[in-house]
Amino acid sequence: MPRVIPNIDDTSCELGDCIAALHEFGFRPDEEESLLHGAKWLRKLGNNRDFLGDILVEELKHGVCAAEEASDYGPQVVMLSTLGSEFYMRANFWPSVDEHMFRASGQAAFSYEVPHDHNFDFLTLGYFGPGYASDYYEYDFEAVAGAVGEKAGLRFIERSTLDPGKLMHYRAHLDVHSQMPPDSLSVSINIMHAGGAQGWLDQYRFDIERDEIAGVISAGGTETFLRIATGLGGPEALDLAEHFAKAHPSDRMRLVALEAQAGVLDPAERDALWRRAESSGSRLVAREATRMRRELVHA
Repeated sequence: MPRVIPNIDDTSCELGDCIAALHEFGFRPDEEESLLHGAKWLRKLGNNRDFLGDILVEELKHGVCAAEEASDYGPQVVMLSTLGSEFYMRANFWPSVDEHMFRASGQAAFSYEVPHDHNFDFLTLGYFGPGYASDYYEYDFEAVAGAVGEKAGLRFIERSTLDPGKLMHYRAHLDVHSQMPPDSLSVSINIMHAGGAQGWLDQYRFDIERDEIAGVISAGGTETFLRIATGLGGPEALDLAEHFAKAHPSDRMRLVALEAQAGVLDPAERDALWRRAESSGSRLVAREATRMRRELVHA
């Protein structure tokens, strides 16, 4: 499960001081000194009980446009910093089942009871409220190809809560959790690692009961653009999809290119495409190609 980092400091700081310290020292979770430096400053910021409320009041004073800019990561998030070379900071709001926003949007809007891992490391601190609970699992990322329906090898660790003041390190491609709504509105603050390769690393959704990979939740803009361009039928887009399917260094992108091509083919051509993909040399592409052919048979 995520590593719990003990409380080692009762001093506080301003948000700007925390961001400046992270910029100066960096945030590299694979280096213990850098990780603990980030944790120290997140702890200091968490000890400041006024900074977030002050930010929210200022945003409300500036009206709807400013509030939308501050939460452009999603409706439950307020961005606390811009994206740096190695990190960004945010505050997450976790409504209880009694909150109007939960009743209006449903639990899926807040990723409740959606078991998932992360394709990045991050630190999180319980800042306000009782905190959400999670069922925690671990798995071996290197042992899976990433195909839908593939056995994940999940190992249940425990159920625990992000209590007020609790600081945790979520480890990329290892820690899996399924979050549950807190007893009342809660807030966490995060330092998120942002590496250059992150966009090419998969983040999975899991089916706990079946112990399977249920889907990929890390699709980026490149995938979306390729699907739309290929669907519109332009010859350059079709050529690019064919090239990506054969030669892209990312297996996931090769699969996306195949799916984009399959979307504009008739069933017989689609079957031939997936038949060729079964011998692509990629575990992921081959497994997904077999699944796609099986779905064609039963369509």
